Amino acid sequence: MITSTTKRFLASLLILMGSLYRNKRTRKFTLIPMLVIGLGFLIPQKMIIPVKEASIADWDDHSFWAYPWGSSITHKGIDIFKPKGTDVISSTYGIVLYTYEGGKGGKTVMVLGPKWRFHYYAHMDDVDAFPFQLVACGTKLGTVGTTGNAVGKPPHLHYAITTPFPYWWLRDPDAIQGNRKMFHLDPDTWLRE
Repeated sequence: MITSTTKRFLASLLILMGSLYRNKRTRKFTLIPMLVIGLGFLIPQKMIIPVKEASIADWDDHSFWAYPWGSSITHKGIDIFKPKGTDVISSTYGIVLYTYEGGKGGKTVMVLGPKWRFHYYAHMDDVDAFPFQLVACGTKLGTVGTTGNAVGKPPHLHYAITTPFPYWWLRDPDAIQGNRKMFHLDPDTWLRE
């Protein structure tokens, strides 16, 4: 699924590029955004598990793209199980794009990290981050909880990584919603590196 954040990002980018390119005086400035986008892909990414004192044993490594998964149809992330109140930390450095309370994710935080990847943290009990906050690996974002559609379930953090730039080779026409996989990266793969 292309998230609303991804749609807004792509729409803003296309509007900016189109308006710059349309005007002959500013056409040369289309190189600047293209350079910024290119540099974003060159920034190295260091990742850590986004729950304090969690290990790879705290999530099911086969839960990414599990089907069926309620109204989401497929599970587009991993659930890291820890006691309620355990610190949720930034898995990479970046900038907090938004914090939100409501919907399926409950209390959520979205961080834009290196390589133009959106890191989504959901079902949090408390949120300590704020929009446009710069975060480093290990910066506290909040605590593990049971908000949103996790009410009545064991406390956990839903962690997902999305990208506005499709990774075409991840497309899986045989899987349910397989065409959407090119916009969703399996956190298990990245956290094990």
